[in-house]
Amino acid sequence: MTSTSALPLHPAAAHRLRTRAVMVGLGAALVAAVLVGVGIGSVWISPAQVVSILGRRIGVPPLAEFSEQQALVLEFIRLPRVVLGVLVGGSLAVSGALMQGLFRNPLAEPGLAGVSAGSALAAALWIVLGGALVLPPVVAANALAWAAFAGGLGTTFLVYRLASQGGRTRVTTLLLAGVALSAMAGAVVGLMVFIATDAQLRTLTFWTLGSLGGATWASIAGAAPLLAAPVVAAPWIARGLNALLLGESEAFHVGVRVERVKRAAIVLAALGAGASVAVSGAIGFVGLVVPHLVRLALGPDHRTLLPASALLGAILLLVADVVARTVAAPAELPIGIVTSLVGGPFFLWMLLRERPS
Repeated sequence: MTSTSALPLHPAAAHRLRTRAVMVGLGAALVAAVLVGVGIGSVWISPAQVVSILGRRIGVPPLAEFSEQQALVLEFIRLPRVVLGVLVGGSLAVSGALMQGLFRNPLAEPGLAGVSAGSALAAALWIVLGGALVLPPVVAANALAWAAFAGGLGTTFLVYRLASQGGRTRVTTLLLAGVALSAMAGAVVGLMVFIATDAQLRTLTFWTLGSLGGATWASIAGAAPLLAAPVVAAPWIARGLNALLLGESEAFHVGVRVERVKRAAIVLAALGAGASVAVSGAIGFVGLVVPHLVRLALGPDHRTLLPASALLGAILLLVADVVARTVAAPAELPIGIVTSLVGGPFFLWMLLRERPS
């Protein structure tokens, strides 16, 4: 009687199995990160209390006792902050994956097209010079976010126009124009820092380092469609981005509308990054680190890279936010400090890893 051993899985089947496992793991990790994000803080709220507080809105019997203070903190402070963190983290990560696919370089990030620099420039101008304008209260309350978003989109449009010639977009020119305009915007931001008052300087410094502390349901309602746009729409151009990995000529010969894919990638990345900077300030390295981590785990296929990046970006930003608001409690660190402390060494590791031996 002969014994039989299990046949090894075909490489493609093994890859699909690993992809499903990673996606399920990321989904479970996101749920855990949300529960940690809404529960940890100066007021502790257990997962059972979270479910009970949310369930009372629809008449579900409570699983645990909770105080009215816990309910107010959850509904009006923690939950908006966590929802914004999920939207911003996912949007930044997908924007980074789009730019890396467009430039065919794992070291690319959303700010290469100038959107972050343009948003920072417009925000700095508004913080320092906008106080002289008399605006209705509703407009004044959201003027900084609108200015930052408009500045990011305006800069990206200018970079795109500079890189377009004869109906074609030159990726190299796009990169160089983005670097040049980012340097010019940085110079103007430096001038605003020089002439700012102490109060304006504190606002500008905290804003440029990023924070989810200003999250409200009203701000989320206005920004959610823009933040969700790249996450929802990017998978539609995943096959085109996969073809671009072979080169523009090869992608064209296999039937990909190369210019349409490039324009879509630029617009979606600008929407995601611009809206993220507008509502939470400049948060660095999420768009750089997350897609690269996913690519190492699942490979370069954008059909899985984009949704997995959205999940991991949301997870990492929620974890960074918990660290930012608890490590120095009762004070709150700007979240950009936490992401930079993690992302900076990782970026250097990627540079060394890409260096030819």
